[in-house]
Amino acid sequence: VPVPRLAGVTREQFLRDIYPRRQPVVLKGMELGTCTTKWTVDYLSQAEGSKEVKIHVSAVPQMDFLSKNFVYRTLPFDVFVQRAAEVKHKEYFLSEDEKYYLRSVGEDARKDIADMRKQFPILAQDVQIPEYFEKEQFFSSVFRISSAGLQLWTHYDVMDNFLIQVTGKKRVVLYSPRDAPYLYLSGTKSKVLDVDNPDLEKYPLFVKAKRYQCFLEAGDVLFIPALWFHNVISEEFGVALNVFWKHLPAESYDKSDTYGNKDPTAASRAIQILDRALKTLEELPEEYRDFYARRMVLRIQEKAYRNDYG
Repeated sequence: VPVPRLAGVTREQFLRDIYPRRQPVVLKGMELGTCTTKWTVDYLSQAEGSKEVKIHVSAVPQMDFLSKNFVYRTLPFDVFVQRAAEVKHKEYFLSEDEKYYLRSVGEDARKDIADMRKQFPILAQDVQIPEYFEKEQFFSSVFRISSAGLQLWTHYDVMDNFLIQVTGKKRVVLYSPRDAPYLYLSGTKSKVLDVDNPDLEKYPLFVKAKRYQCFLEAGDVLFIPALWFHNVISEEFGVALNVFWKHLPAESYDKSDTYGNKDPTAASRAIQILDRALKTLEELPEEYRDFYARRMVLRIQEKAYRNDYG
């Protein structure tokens, strides 16, 4: 299913007509500042100079967060940008066609939230972030640079976000939260790495997941609602920026969440309670355990499922 593409959407239209529907949409022609024309490889390199950045380096295009098939390395920013923009490397860590990926983090990656204005102040001046949310809802702005061909694992975030494609092209495949049962989850991530040629012997239910897809060009902004799964391929070397904001009241989120991917505190508590309930069921013989587990599933469906999901 193609994701709708809309041009010239004002903040008012977005908040009134698009946001409440909680569906992905590509917004075209938004005012993003001078970044879309200025951010060449050479300009990026000189603008932020040789400050050190921590990057993911992968020998294969498909990065897998579950098996951790990549290494973390540190490079001066200008060297990193030049390397990420080339296809074959004279200097490399793993192989001459390795892929690079930068996801900016706060000063202390464990405690501080990514904010482009703090980590990349010079480049931040070139960007006009579309603030289609209230100031106090802002959570983070994450600067991203990817080699051509790099594919990121399918995952969901717990906050709404705009993926702003500044330069280069990306393909984004999305799945609705309602298709979570078919995505073989491990935490916030799907075990199905290759969404184009999935291993259906291993993941037979994956065929039931409805695939949404869009292609982002320089200047496009993709609205990804919280809980929507997304899988991103950089078709070219490119620079992007994510802006995450809080859709729920601030106190709903885990205070120690620096990446915007920890489940809301009420959800975490509910899962812990469920785990305790399942542990309690183990006191019964298998036949009884099966019967009461099915009753519990029915109760969850009856009490907590949405009626309009089908």
